[in-house]
Amino acid sequence: MAFVSIVVLSYPAGMESEIEERFAHRHQNVDKFEGFEGFEMLRPVSGGKSYFVITRWADEASYQKRMDARAEREDTGEGLSVEPLGFEVVDLG
Repeated sequence: MAFVSIVVLSYPAGMESEIEERFAHRHQNVDKFEGFEGFEMLRPVSGGKSYFVITRWADEASYQKRMDARAEREDTGEGLSVEPLGFEVVDLG
């Protein structure tokens, strides 16, 4: 079953350009990770002040392998707050 990760990224005021620059030049090894299907970053324009980083995976196991591989590097620093959320994609057909 397809799996979607949505990371809520909260940040101090004034960091917008830096955050977008970081993601524009992110290490693209996630793009080559087994089960990875896509990436999007949503910029807040109304109703909040958090970015949403969305990745789509073939299944939750693929996502979990990626998270396990990067667990030791998890340091947001600079006042950033990261809240990961996970969802199964519901087949409504």
